Amino acid sequence: MRLVTIAVGLSAMGDWLALAPLGLHLADSTGSGFALAGLMASLWAPSVFFAGPAGRIVDRFETRAVVICVSLAQAVVAAGLAFVSGTAAILALTTLIGTGFALAQPAEFALVPAICRTRATKDADAELGAANGLIEFARYTGFAAGPALGGLLAAGGSGRLALLANAATFLAVAVLGFAIRTRRTPERQAAASHSGRDDGGFRALFADRPLAIMMTVAFFSLLFMTTNWAAMPFFATGDLNAGEAGYGLLLTCWTLGMAVGALGAAPRVPIGALVTVALAATAVQGAGLGLPAVFVSLPLAFASFFAGGFSHGLKNTLARTVIAVRVPGRMHGRAFASYNALRNGAELVALLGGAILVSLSGPRVTVLLAGLLSMAVALIGLGVYRRPAREAEPAAEVWGSPATGKLPA
Repeated sequence: MRLVTIAVGLSAMGDWLALAPLGLHLADSTGSGFALAGLMASLWAPSVFFAGPAGRIVDRFETRAVVICVSLAQAVVAAGLAFVSGTAAILALTTLIGTGFALAQPAEFALVPAICRTRATKDADAELGAANGLIEFARYTGFAAGPALGGLLAAGGSGRLALLANAATFLAVAVLGFAIRTRRTPERQAAASHSGRDDGGFRALFADRPLAIMMTVAFFSLLFMTTNWAAMPFFATGDLNAGEAGYGLLLTCWTLGMAVGALGAAPRVPIGALVTVALAATAVQGAGLGLPAVFVSLPLAFASFFAGGFSHGLKNTLARTVIAVRVPGRMHGRAFASYNALRNGAELVALLGGAILVSLSGPRVTVLLAGLLSMAVALIGLGVYRRPAREAEPAAEVWGSPATGKLPA
Protein backbone atom coordinates (compact mmCIF):
# COMPACT_ATOMS: atom_id res chain seq x y z
CA MET A 1 0.00 0.00 0.00
CA ARG A 2 2.88 2.35 0.77
CA LEU A 3 4.40 1.60 -2.63
CA VAL A 4 1.15 2.43 -4.44
CA THR A 5 0.77 5.61 -2.38
CA ILE A 6 4.27 6.79 -3.28
CA ALA A 7 3.66 5.94 -6.94
CA VAL A 8 0.44 7.96 -7.06
CA GLY A 9 2.11 10.94 -5.35
CA LEU A 10 5.08 10.87 -7.72
CA SER A 11 2.81 10.59 -10.72
CA ALA A 12 0.68 13.56 -9.63
CA MET A 13 3.76 15.67 -8.91
CA GLY A 14 5.30 14.82 -12.27
CA ASP A 15 2.12 15.70 -14.16
CA TRP A 16 1.97 19.18 -12.68
CA LEU A 17 5.73 19.57 -12.77
CA ALA A 18 5.54 19.37 -16.56
CA LEU A 19 2.46 21.57 -16.99
CA ALA A 20 4.15 24.74 -15.74
CA PRO A 21 7.04 24.83 -18.25
CA LEU A 22 4.85 23.55 -21.08
CA GLY A 23 2.22 26.20 -20.40
CA LEU A 24 4.80 28.96 -20.19
CA HIS A 25 6.45 27.80 -23.41
CA LEU A 26 3.17 27.74 -25.33
CA ALA A 27 2.18 31.13 -23.92
CA ASP A 28 5.49 32.65 -25.06
CA SER A 29 5.62 30.96 -28.45
CA THR A 30 1.98 31.30 -29.52
CA GLY A 31 0.44 34.02 -27.33
CA SER A 32 -2.80 32.08 -27.73
CA GLY A 33 -5.20 31.00 -25.05
CA PHE A 34 -6.43 28.28 -27.41
CA ALA A 35 -3.00 26.62 -27.28
CA LEU A 36 -3.14 26.54 -23.49
CA ALA A 37 -6.68 25.17 -23.57
CA GLY A 38 -5.48 22.55 -26.05
CA LEU A 39 -2.71 21.54 -23.65
CA MET A 40 -5.21 20.85 -20.86
CA ALA A 41 -7.61 19.10 -23.24
CA SER A 42 -4.84 16.85 -24.57
CA LEU A 43 -4.23 15.57 -21.03
CA TRP A 44 -7.86 15.21 -19.94
CA ALA A 45 -9.76 14.26 -23.10
CA PRO A 46 -8.25 10.75 -23.52
CA SER A 47 -9.68 9.74 -20.14
CA VAL A 48 -13.11 10.71 -21.46
CA PHE A 49 -12.95 9.22 -24.95
CA PHE A 50 -10.93 6.10 -24.15
CA ALA A 51 -12.58 5.16 -20.85
CA GLY A 52 -14.22 2.05 -22.32
CA PRO A 53 -11.17 0.39 -23.85
CA ALA A 54 -8.90 1.55 -21.01
CA GLY A 55 -11.15 0.00 -18.38
CA ARG A 56 -11.42 -3.27 -20.31
CA ILE A 57 -7.62 -3.49 -20.63
CA VAL A 58 -7.21 -2.97 -16.87
CA ASP A 59 -9.75 -5.71 -16.14
CA ARG A 60 -8.46 -8.20 -18.72
CA PHE A 61 -4.73 -8.07 -17.91
CA GLU A 62 -2.74 -8.35 -14.71
CA THR A 63 -3.07 -4.86 -13.23
CA ARG A 64 0.43 -4.38 -11.88
CA ALA A 65 1.83 -5.23 -15.33
CA VAL A 66 -0.44 -2.61 -16.89
CA VAL A 67 0.95 0.05 -14.51
CA ILE A 68 4.54 -0.93 -15.30
CA CYS A 69 4.14 -1.04 -19.09
CA VAL A 70 2.18 2.20 -19.30
CA SER A 71 4.63 4.02 -17.00
CA LEU A 72 7.61 2.94 -19.11
CA ALA A 73 5.88 4.13 -22.27
CA GLN A 74 4.97 7.45 -20.64
CA ALA A 75 8.60 7.91 -19.54
CA VAL A 76 9.75 7.65 -23.16
CA VAL A 77 7.09 10.10 -24.38
CA ALA A 78 7.74 12.54 -21.52
CA ALA A 79 11.47 12.53 -22.30
CA GLY A 80 10.64 13.33 -25.91
CA LEU A 81 8.67 16.38 -24.75
CA ALA A 82 11.89 17.90 -23.44
CA PHE A 83 13.33 18.06 -26.97
CA VAL A 84 10.44 19.34 -29.09
CA SER A 85 9.26 22.92 -29.44
CA GLY A 86 6.47 22.99 -32.04
CA THR A 87 2.92 23.37 -30.77
CA ALA A 88 1.60 20.44 -32.82
CA ALA A 89 4.35 18.13 -31.55
CA ILE A 90 3.82 19.19 -27.94
CA LEU A 91 0.06 18.60 -28.14
CA ALA A 92 0.54 15.25 -29.88
CA LEU A 93 2.96 13.99 -27.21
CA THR A 94 0.83 15.27 -24.33
CA THR A 95 -2.14 13.44 -25.89
CA LEU A 96 -0.10 10.23 -25.73
CA ILE A 97 0.71 10.92 -22.08
CA GLY A 98 -2.97 11.62 -21.43
CA THR A 99 -3.82 8.29 -23.04
CA GLY A 100 -1.41 6.70 -20.59
CA PHE A 101 -3.25 8.40 -17.74
CA ALA A 102 -6.50 6.89 -19.00
CA LEU A 103 -4.93 3.46 -18.42
CA ALA A 104 -2.66 4.02 -15.43
CA GLN A 105 -5.08 5.81 -13.10
CA PRO A 106 -7.84 3.16 -13.07
CA ALA A 107 -5.14 0.50 -12.78
CA GLU A 108 -3.62 2.19 -9.72
CA PHE A 109 -6.98 2.64 -8.05
CA ALA A 110 -8.05 -0.93 -8.83
CA LEU A 111 -4.94 -2.17 -7.02
CA VAL A 112 -6.02 -0.51 -3.75
CA PRO A 113 -9.01 -2.77 -2.90
CA ALA A 114 -7.04 -5.76 -4.18
CA ILE A 115 -4.28 -5.00 -1.67
CA CYS A 116 -6.80 -4.55 1.15
CA ARG A 117 -8.45 -7.89 0.36
CA THR A 118 -5.15 -9.78 0.40
CA ARG A 119 -4.50 -8.61 3.96
CA ALA A 120 -7.54 -10.63 5.12
CA THR A 121 -8.21 -8.44 8.14
CA LYS A 122 -11.48 -8.46 10.07
CA ASP A 123 -12.35 -4.91 9.05
CA ALA A 124 -11.38 -4.75 5.38
CA ASP A 125 -13.94 -2.01 4.65
CA ALA A 126 -12.43 0.37 7.22
CA GLU A 127 -8.96 -0.47 5.95
CA LEU A 128 -10.08 0.38 2.42
CA GLY A 129 -11.27 3.81 3.60
CA ALA A 130 -7.92 4.51 5.24
CA ALA A 131 -6.07 3.32 2.12
CA ASN A 132 -8.09 5.59 -0.16
CA GLY A 133 -7.42 8.47 2.23
CA LEU A 134 -3.67 7.87 1.87
CA ILE A 135 -3.96 7.72 -1.92
CA GLU A 136 -5.91 10.99 -2.11
CA PHE A 137 -3.49 12.67 0.31
CA ALA A 138 -0.59 11.61 -1.93
CA ARG A 139 -2.36 13.05 -5.00
CA TYR A 140 -2.97 16.40 -3.32
CA THR A 141 0.61 16.58 -2.09
CA GLY A 142 1.77 16.02 -5.66
CA PHE A 143 -0.67 18.63 -6.96
CA ALA A 144 0.76 21.18 -4.51
CA ALA A 145 4.45 20.39 -5.02
CA GLY A 146 4.47 19.89 -8.79
CA PRO A 147 3.46 23.38 -10.03
CA ALA A 148 5.71 25.13 -7.51
CA LEU A 149 8.76 23.08 -8.48
CA GLY A 150 7.99 23.26 -12.20
CA GLY A 151 7.51 27.03 -12.05
CA LEU A 152 10.79 27.51 -10.19
CA LEU A 153 12.70 25.40 -12.71
CA ALA A 154 11.07 27.20 -15.65
CA ALA A 155 11.81 30.61 -14.11
CA GLY A 156 15.46 29.58 -13.72
CA GLY A 157 15.69 28.62 -17.38
CA SER A 158 15.50 24.88 -16.63
CA GLY A 159 12.22 24.02 -18.32
CA ARG A 160 13.84 21.08 -20.08
CA LEU A 161 15.08 19.79 -16.74
CA ALA A 162 11.53 19.94 -15.39
CA LEU A 163 10.27 17.87 -18.31
CA LEU A 164 13.05 15.32 -17.85
CA ALA A 165 12.19 15.18 -14.15
CA ASN A 166 8.63 14.34 -15.18
CA ALA A 167 10.00 11.46 -17.28
CA ALA A 168 11.99 10.31 -14.26
CA THR A 169 8.81 10.14 -12.15
CA PHE A 170 7.28 7.73 -14.68
CA LEU A 171 10.39 5.56 -14.45
CA ALA A 172 10.15 5.66 -10.66
CA VAL A 173 6.51 4.53 -10.82
CA ALA A 174 7.53 1.59 -13.03
CA VAL A 175 10.26 0.61 -10.56
CA LEU A 176 7.79 0.79 -7.68
CA GLY A 177 5.43 -1.37 -9.71
CA PHE A 178 8.05 -4.13 -9.92
CA ALA A 179 8.34 -4.02 -6.11
CA ILE A 180 4.60 -4.46 -5.48
CA ARG A 181 3.79 -8.04 -4.48
CA THR A 182 0.01 -7.93 -4.91
CA ARG A 183 -1.32 -9.40 -8.15
CA ARG A 184 -4.77 -8.44 -9.39
CA THR A 185 -5.19 -11.21 -11.95
CA PRO A 186 -8.38 -11.04 -14.00
CA GLU A 187 -10.83 -13.88 -14.01
CA ARG A 188 -10.46 -16.12 -17.04
CA GLN A 189 -13.80 -15.35 -18.54
CA ALA A 190 -15.24 -13.83 -21.67
CA ALA A 191 -15.73 -10.10 -21.91
CA ALA A 192 -19.48 -10.60 -21.60
CA SER A 193 -20.93 -11.12 -18.16
CA HIS A 194 -22.91 -14.05 -16.86
CA SER A 195 -26.06 -12.48 -18.29
CA GLY A 196 -24.57 -12.18 -21.76
CA ARG A 197 -24.30 -8.40 -21.58
CA ASP A 198 -21.15 -6.34 -21.76
CA ASP A 199 -20.61 -5.08 -18.23
CA GLY A 200 -19.53 -1.57 -19.13
CA GLY A 201 -18.04 0.76 -16.54
CA PHE A 202 -20.79 3.35 -16.85
CA ARG A 203 -23.41 0.66 -16.43
CA ALA A 204 -21.64 -0.49 -13.27
CA LEU A 205 -21.55 3.05 -11.83
CA PHE A 206 -25.31 3.33 -12.24
CA ALA A 207 -26.05 -0.28 -11.29
CA ASP A 208 -27.97 0.51 -8.11
CA ARG A 209 -29.66 3.46 -6.49
CA PRO A 210 -26.91 4.74 -4.13
CA LEU A 211 -24.28 4.63 -6.87
CA ALA A 212 -26.58 6.25 -9.42
CA ILE A 213 -27.46 9.13 -7.07
CA MET A 214 -23.87 9.71 -6.03
CA MET A 215 -22.49 9.61 -9.58
CA THR A 216 -25.18 11.99 -10.83
CA VAL A 217 -24.45 14.46 -8.03
CA ALA A 218 -20.69 14.10 -8.56
CA PHE A 219 -21.00 14.93 -12.26
CA PHE A 220 -23.31 17.94 -12.01
CA SER A 221 -21.70 19.41 -8.89
CA LEU A 222 -18.29 19.26 -10.57
CA LEU A 223 -19.75 20.67 -13.78
CA PHE A 224 -21.01 23.71 -11.89
CA MET A 225 -18.09 24.06 -9.48
CA THR A 226 -15.34 23.97 -12.10
CA THR A 227 -16.73 27.05 -13.86
CA ASN A 228 -15.05 29.05 -11.09
CA TRP A 229 -11.58 28.31 -12.52
CA ALA A 230 -12.02 30.99 -15.19
CA ALA A 231 -13.30 33.49 -12.63
CA MET A 232 -11.21 32.89 -9.52
CA PRO A 233 -8.07 34.90 -10.47
CA PHE A 234 -10.22 37.95 -11.23
CA PHE A 235 -12.43 37.45 -8.17
CA ALA A 236 -9.47 37.07 -5.80
CA THR A 237 -7.43 39.99 -7.10
CA GLY A 238 -10.42 42.22 -7.79
CA ASP A 239 -13.43 41.66 -5.53
CA LEU A 240 -11.43 40.29 -2.59
CA ASN A 241 -8.50 42.65 -3.23
CA ALA A 242 -6.18 39.80 -2.26
CA GLY A 243 -3.48 40.41 -4.85
CA GLU A 244 -1.50 37.67 -6.51
CA ALA A 245 -0.10 36.42 -3.20
CA GLY A 246 -3.58 36.26 -1.69
CA TYR A 247 -4.85 34.35 -4.69
CA GLY A 248 -2.08 31.81 -4.20
CA LEU A 249 -2.92 31.52 -0.49
CA LEU A 250 -6.58 30.90 -1.29
CA LEU A 251 -5.62 27.99 -3.52
CA THR A 252 -3.26 26.75 -0.82
CA CYS A 253 -6.06 26.84 1.76
CA TRP A 254 -8.28 24.77 -0.51
CA THR A 255 -5.54 22.21 -1.26
CA LEU A 256 -4.54 21.98 2.39
CA GLY A 257 -8.17 21.40 3.33
CA MET A 258 -8.41 18.62 0.73
CA ALA A 259 -5.39 16.88 2.23
CA VAL A 260 -6.77 17.10 5.79
CA GLY A 261 -10.21 15.90 4.71
CA ALA A 262 -8.81 12.92 2.83
CA LEU A 263 -6.29 11.78 5.40
CA GLY A 264 -7.91 12.86 8.66
CA ALA A 265 -11.66 12.57 8.16
CA ALA A 266 -12.45 10.06 5.42
CA PRO A 267 -11.08 6.97 7.23
CA ARG A 268 -13.35 7.74 10.20
CA VAL A 269 -16.60 7.55 8.23
CA PRO A 270 -18.52 4.30 8.97
CA ILE A 271 -19.08 2.03 6.00
CA GLY A 272 -22.85 2.40 6.35
CA ALA A 273 -22.70 6.20 6.03
CA LEU A 274 -20.41 6.56 3.00
CA VAL A 275 -22.98 7.85 0.51
CA THR A 276 -24.76 10.12 3.01
CA VAL A 277 -21.54 11.77 4.16
CA ALA A 278 -20.24 12.06 0.58
CA LEU A 279 -23.40 13.91 -0.52
CA ALA A 280 -23.33 16.17 2.56
CA ALA A 281 -19.64 16.92 1.96
CA THR A 282 -20.44 17.88 -1.64
CA ALA A 283 -22.97 20.41 -0.36
CA VAL A 284 -20.46 21.91 2.09
CA GLN A 285 -17.86 22.02 -0.69
CA GLY A 286 -20.20 24.18 -2.79
CA ALA A 287 -21.03 26.40 0.17
CA GLY A 288 -17.32 26.90 0.91
CA LEU A 289 -16.76 28.08 -2.64
CA GLY A 290 -19.80 30.36 -2.91
CA LEU A 291 -19.86 31.98 0.57
CA PRO A 292 -17.03 34.49 -0.10
CA ALA A 293 -19.01 35.79 -3.08
CA VAL A 294 -21.96 36.54 -0.76
CA PHE A 295 -19.96 38.12 2.06
CA VAL A 296 -16.88 39.62 0.44
CA SER A 297 -14.19 39.31 3.10
CA LEU A 298 -10.67 37.97 2.64
CA PRO A 299 -10.38 36.38 6.14
CA LEU A 300 -13.76 34.70 5.62
CA ALA A 301 -12.60 33.53 2.20
CA PHE A 302 -9.53 31.82 3.69
CA ALA A 303 -11.64 29.96 6.26
CA SER A 304 -14.37 29.18 3.76
CA PHE A 305 -11.90 27.82 1.21
CA PHE A 306 -10.30 25.57 3.82
CA ALA A 307 -13.74 24.20 4.74
CA GLY A 308 -14.63 23.74 1.08
CA GLY A 309 -11.36 21.98 0.35
CA PHE A 310 -11.77 19.78 3.43
CA SER A 311 -15.16 18.66 2.15
CA HIS A 312 -13.80 18.25 -1.39
CA GLY A 313 -11.05 15.88 -0.22
CA LEU A 314 -13.49 13.99 2.01
CA LYS A 315 -15.99 13.59 -0.84
CA ASN A 316 -13.38 12.40 -3.36
CA THR A 317 -12.06 9.76 -0.97
CA LEU A 318 -15.51 8.48 -0.02
CA ALA A 319 -16.59 8.32 -3.67
CA ARG A 320 -13.70 6.01 -4.53
CA THR A 321 -14.44 3.86 -1.49
CA VAL A 322 -18.11 3.55 -2.45
CA ILE A 323 -17.14 2.44 -5.96
CA ALA A 324 -14.71 -0.13 -4.58
CA VAL A 325 -17.34 -1.51 -2.16
CA ARG A 326 -20.41 -1.54 -4.39
CA VAL A 327 -18.85 -2.59 -7.71
CA PRO A 328 -17.54 -6.18 -8.00
CA GLY A 329 -13.77 -6.43 -8.01
CA ARG A 330 -13.66 -7.91 -11.51
CA MET A 331 -15.09 -4.62 -12.83
CA HIS A 332 -12.99 -2.13 -10.86
CA GLY A 333 -10.87 -1.15 -13.86
CA ARG A 334 -13.92 -0.29 -15.94
CA ALA A 335 -15.66 1.45 -13.04
CA PHE A 336 -12.71 3.68 -12.13
CA ALA A 337 -12.00 4.48 -15.79
CA SER A 338 -15.63 5.52 -16.25
CA TYR A 339 -15.53 7.59 -13.06
CA ASN A 340 -12.48 9.43 -14.40
CA ALA A 341 -14.36 10.02 -17.65
CA LEU A 342 -17.32 11.52 -15.78
CA ARG A 343 -15.07 13.85 -13.82
CA ASN A 344 -12.85 14.93 -16.68
CA GLY A 345 -15.80 15.34 -19.03
CA ALA A 346 -17.52 17.64 -16.55
CA GLU A 347 -14.35 19.70 -16.14
CA LEU A 348 -13.77 20.08 -19.88
CA VAL A 349 -17.31 21.36 -20.42
CA ALA A 350 -17.11 23.61 -17.35
CA LEU A 351 -13.92 25.31 -18.50
CA LEU A 352 -15.67 26.59 -21.62
CA GLY A 353 -18.87 27.41 -19.73
CA GLY A 354 -16.94 29.32 -17.07
CA ALA A 355 -15.18 31.49 -19.62
CA ILE A 356 -18.52 32.38 -21.22
CA LEU A 357 -20.15 33.07 -17.85
CA VAL A 358 -17.32 35.36 -16.73
CA SER A 359 -17.65 37.42 -19.88
CA LEU A 360 -21.43 37.72 -19.45
CA SER A 361 -21.87 38.08 -15.69
CA GLY A 362 -18.50 38.89 -14.17
CA PRO A 363 -16.26 36.91 -11.82
CA ARG A 364 -18.22 37.40 -8.59
CA VAL A 365 -21.50 36.13 -10.04
CA THR A 366 -19.67 33.22 -11.66
CA VAL A 367 -18.10 32.15 -8.35
CA LEU A 368 -21.42 32.56 -6.56
CA LEU A 369 -23.28 30.43 -9.10
CA ALA A 370 -20.51 27.83 -9.14
CA GLY A 371 -20.82 27.36 -5.40
CA LEU A 372 -24.57 27.65 -4.96
CA LEU A 373 -25.54 25.41 -7.90
CA SER A 374 -23.06 22.78 -6.76
CA MET A 375 -24.50 22.93 -3.25
CA ALA A 376 -28.07 22.77 -4.56
CA VAL A 377 -27.39 19.66 -6.64
CA ALA A 378 -25.88 17.92 -3.60
CA LEU A 379 -28.78 18.84 -1.33
CA ILE A 380 -31.31 17.60 -3.90
CA GLY A 381 -29.37 14.36 -4.24
CA LEU A 382 -29.22 13.96 -0.46
CA GLY A 383 -32.97 14.51 -0.18
CA VAL A 384 -33.71 11.99 -2.94
CA TYR A 385 -31.35 9.45 -1.39
CA ARG A 386 -32.91 9.66 2.07
CA ARG A 387 -36.55 9.92 1.02
CA PRO A 388 -37.47 6.21 0.72
CA ALA A 389 -36.50 3.54 3.22
CA ARG A 390 -32.77 3.62 2.78
CA GLU A 391 -31.10 0.36 1.83
CA ALA A 392 -27.93 -0.65 3.62
CA GLU A 393 -25.12 0.84 1.58
CA PRO A 394 -22.68 -2.06 1.42
CA ALA A 395 -25.39 -4.72 1.19
CA ALA A 396 -26.95 -4.22 -2.23
CA GLU A 397 -26.73 -7.04 -4.74
CA VAL A 398 -24.55 -5.49 -7.40
CA TRP A 399 -23.99 -7.31 -10.70
CA GLY A 400 -24.48 -10.72 -9.21
CA SER A 401 -22.29 -10.20 -6.14
CA PRO A 402 -23.69 -11.59 -2.87
CA ALA A 403 -24.85 -9.08 -0.31
CA THR A 404 -22.17 -9.81 2.24
CA GLY A 405 -21.55 -6.35 3.65
CA LYS A 406 -17.88 -6.82 2.81
CA LEU A 407 -15.82 -6.01 -0.25
CA PRO A 408 -17.28 -7.80 -3.30
CA ALA A 409 -15.04 -10.58 -4.55
